[in-house]
Amino acid sequence: MNLIPELAETTPEEFCQNIVTARAPVVLREFVKHWQLVSLRDSADDFSRRLQQEDSGEKFYTVVGSPDIKGRFFYGDGLQGTNFNKTNATISDALAHIAQQSSAASPHAIAVQAARVATALPNIAKSHTNPLLPNIDPTLWLSNQSMVAAHFDLHDNIACVVHGRRRFTLFPPEQIANLYIGPTLNAPGGVPISIVDLNKPDLEKYPRFQDALDAALYADLEPGDAIFIPTPWWHAVESKDPLNMLINYWWSAQVQPLVAANKSLMHSMLSIGNLPIEQRRAWKDFFDYLVFRQELDPTEHLPAELHDVVTSLSPEQEQQVMDYLSTKTSSPKISDPQ
Repeated sequence: MNLIPELAETTPEEFCQNIVTARAPVVLREFVKHWQLVSLRDSADDFSRRLQQEDSGEKFYTVVGSPDIKGRFFYGDGLQGTNFNKTNATISDALAHIAQQSSAASPHAIAVQAARVATALPNIAKSHTNPLLPNIDPTLWLSNQSMVAAHFDLHDNIACVVHGRRRFTLFPPEQIANLYIGPTLNAPGGVPISIVDLNKPDLEKYPRFQDALDAALYADLEPGDAIFIPTPWWHAVESKDPLNMLINYWWSAQVQPLVAANKSLMHSMLSIGNLPIEQRRAWKDFFDYLVFRQELDPTEHLPAELHDVVTSLSPEQEQQVMDYLSTKTSSPKISDPQ
């Protein structure tokens, strides 16, 4: 594995023009070192007290795993369900349970996941802003020691470490076949994850994972550091200390599509993935030309003012396309025109 490149300083303009468009991860050292919460990095007690003072009392999605999972939130036995329980807790309640586990020889794993900062800690949301994305609503992640398997986000992400240390291990999108992806419908975090234990990979059972490791990038982040993770890079995240907190910002650098890419992927898997290989090859030619457009432009012979799905649509045409798609997502009858 190689280190993720680092960037000391950048402006919003430079970030958009040079970093986001490059579609490669970057570590932003000391990016939010000015945050007041980061200044409490050396005292878990002081940090917890500050969060409790700011706690709105709202409850958020929280996962709890028994000591035997060793902090690795994952599928359950046979890749069915999950190996943890799901509940809702306030920030203060979660902190109390995390503190209780800090002295245990084999602690339970506890994590508040994707809580909206403006709801959980409204004053913190106002005073702890992202200089590159000041108008994006962030989420927070609070836990003790834990490991989140390699997964991808649906949007670009700037993740800021607030308390505790974290290791990020990233895999380029093209490594998907070497990550051994688990079932989609019951994925622990809502998106598919690698079923290989990053810290103890079984390379006899999962031999292609070695290729993924050879292509991987990693970074160890301290409080105040941040990382830019472009979608759909795969990333595993290890929270290393008895108390960890991260605030992240998801956003889309491009105009939002009518249909989310992951939904199109799943639809294509259902409609094309099990066709005979000759038909799959034929549809690949369609996708290469009309969707991926790496060699030829399907619009080059069309009038510039034409509105169509391969160019651009008027609002009325966008609604027409969505209405069409909504009527075609159920299983078709033989007599239905396609």
